Amino acid sequence: MEAIPPVPPRILIVDDDDSVRDVISVLLREEGYNCVVASGAEMALDLAGQEETPLVISDMKMPGKDGLWLLEQLRERYPDTSVIMLTGYGDTESAVDCLRRGAVDYLLKPPKLTDLIRAIERALAKRRIELARKRYQKKLERKVRDRTTELRNALRDIAHTYQSTLLALVSALDAREHETSDHSLRVVRYTSAIAERMGIKGPELDEIGRGALLHDIGKIGVPDAVLLKPGKLTPEEWLEMRKHPDIGFQMIQNIPFLATPAQIVLSHQERWDGQGYPRNLRGQEIHIGARIFAVADTLDAMTCDRPYRKGTTFANAIAEISRCAGTQFDREVVRAFLDIGEQALIKHKEDMHSRKLTLVQSEMQAHEAEATLARLSEDLDDLDQTIPGPTGPGSRATTPPAPGSPGGAPGANGPGVVLSVLAGGRQGNPRD
Repeated sequence: MEAIPPVPPRILIVDDDDSVRDVISVLLREEGYNCVVASGAEMALDLAGQEETPLVISDMKMPGKDGLWLLEQLRERYPDTSVIMLTGYGDTESAVDCLRRGAVDYLLKPPKLTDLIRAIERALAKRRIELARKRYQKKLERKVRDRTTELRNALRDIAHTYQSTLLALVSALDAREHETSDHSLRVVRYTSAIAERMGIKGPELDEIGRGALLHDIGKIGVPDAVLLKPGKLTPEEWLEMRKHPDIGFQMIQNIPFLATPAQIVLSHQERWDGQGYPRNLRGQEIHIGARIFAVADTLDAMTCDRPYRKGTTFANAIAEISRCAGTQFDREVVRAFLDIGEQALIKHKEDMHSRKLTLVQSEMQAHEAEATLARLSEDLDDLDQTIPGPTGPGSRATTPPAPGSPGGAPGANGPGVVLSVLAGGRQGNPRD
């Protein structure tokens, strides 16, 4: 099979002198180039737009639009087209001006054929290298975009995995304390709402949310006899309970993405007036996330039912938090909390409850679907057993059972079972 010869590059020759234009085009055609000619700059620009033109050889001085105008237009419209300028004036200033504006070479008229061929070969080689560089750059940019997208997705997946792990851990802790079920998730919701009202957003808001979620993580180290005691704690038991902020801090302080949440965990029992624990911090010494959490935690503790008391109303809780501004709580945080309003706070709690019910209902529906599928499988197994098998090797029953004979009348083992299965369950089962 013969190889297909390469298509010769298209060269556009522009000169107002017919003799120069014709001589150059004839010589280049003999060298194997595909030549197109134009008598002026505007005509040349039109021809360059009709078909890809790797190279233009243009005279510098022409009536009307000159070669410099054509050079600028070609660089603007067709930047991949190389331009060699010809001129009868051998001044260095004109050559520098052409090269500065983007020409790849500059020759005197009439050019020697060898000089012209070398200039053409240099220009086309330079163009090939430039096109290859651009292709490589685009390929590299596309690969960088793809890798960046993959990395961004991977980081998002990792963050989601981290968050799911934290939620599972906190859910286990809440399950241990039966009386505070879902407490941590509600407190995160309230804390985030207050923080957003204070203008906190982005990564800082996420970190405060994680701190609120993990605030009681240290209770893992508190004995069940103390943590789950239904009555009042003794002084010794109370000292044991007060260790949980420091225990939680020690658990997560060395995890890089939990460095800030660890400070919130350590400070979440501090008070604005310095009467909190474990370090008796005061005012601005307390992390802003811990100051916000203190208000959110108090709201949830007051409005939720406990075995030993009934939860109070949101109005009462809001009034009590407002009364304690400046002593137990940061005034600025309380002001942002009050700006949210009672109805919005109630809606946060109702939304959390509705979301939990939706998840529970989805789980119940999934269990019911699995049970129905199991019953259908059993019915199909029973049906397979009622269908007569072959009477012999390689033979099939060809005579249908007579009406009234076993298997001929609708019944528990006949077509009635088929209809029952197709209808979605066993006959006589009211659930199906």
